[in-house]
Amino acid sequence: MKKQLRQVTQRLLNKGLDPLGYQVLSKSVAIYEWQKSPAKGRRYYQGASLPPGAEEYLRYDHPRCRELEERYAKCHPSVIDPIRWKEGHVRHEDVLYFRGDNAYVHQRRGLNMHVLGYALSTYYVKSIDTRGLLGKLGEDDYFGNFTFKIDHQPISRDLLDSICEIYFLSKYLDLRGMNILDVGAGYGRLAHRLVTASPMVNRYLCADAIAVSTFISEYYVQFRQLQEKVSVVPLDEIEATLQTHSVDLALNIHSFSECRMSVIEYWLSLLVRHNVSYLMIIPNGRGIAGEMMVNKEGQDMKTVIERYGYKLMIEESQYADPVVQQYGMNPSTYYLFRLG
Repeated sequence: MKKQLRQVTQRLLNKGLDPLGYQVLSKSVAIYEWQKSPAKGRRYYQGASLPPGAEEYLRYDHPRCRELEERYAKCHPSVIDPIRWKEGHVRHEDVLYFRGDNAYVHQRRGLNMHVLGYALSTYYVKSIDTRGLLGKLGEDDYFGNFTFKIDHQPISRDLLDSICEIYFLSKYLDLRGMNILDVGAGYGRLAHRLVTASPMVNRYLCADAIAVSTFISEYYVQFRQLQEKVSVVPLDEIEATLQTHSVDLALNIHSFSECRMSVIEYWLSLLVRHNVSYLMIIPNGRGIAGEMMVNKEGQDMKTVIERYGYKLMIEESQYADPVVQQYGMNPSTYYLFRLG
């Protein structure tokens, strides 16, 4: 009798919940721990290693951070008019633990951002890793980085995304001697990975329209001892820098999707004026074939990019295996454009 009552109750509840996208399951159904307590909306910082002096330097009220904020406030309004990255989006603890699950990298939130998604993506990367980048680049827990231990190795989204992006770029472009501009570079994670994996890159410039991001990336580039190849360029110096330093390739990884179209057009006009030949974009999305490339306001970015003279060369799934593209960690679509 009790079993029948439970079954009837479950059917009635599911009938009402189904239109909302929810379902009641019996405890007897095998579900995983990450399904019982999903990470939606929460931020995570793993037990963090911090180098000497980090706590004293990495804070909002540091003079260098305040100086950059004052300088950025004087930049053209169309460039500093964020949709999401307003005051408070980067919290005080995010400045110190910037590699945790926070505004810079969602490591536990999003599509397939659980241990099974990470494991599937890790073994996919192993299958394509002809240069041994998983071992060469490695991973650590500095600055709150969230990792899973898979095949006896700490694995992060930073590591897996970077390797996929490096192999994509190396597949279609000769990176030797290239000068690269990373627009919306965040804390500088791809700069760190790419110049380590491809030391023949000539120069890597990190730029960001958010002052605290520039502040953090300046620190991170020095911490990783990348100064010989990597420069962090404040927003109010980007025009002058491009007048004296030619750039072959511009990157935009998950940031144009969060920008107003006026901000996107500012950067596109800058790239065109300085004759930047290639542009790689990874928009936010579900990584579904044919999915529109739109910004946070639902506007079509691809049409605007092409209006500025960039023609689409390559559109490719992050994971070549369609099963991994569906169930792997945060599947994306990669776009490579060429000017003219």
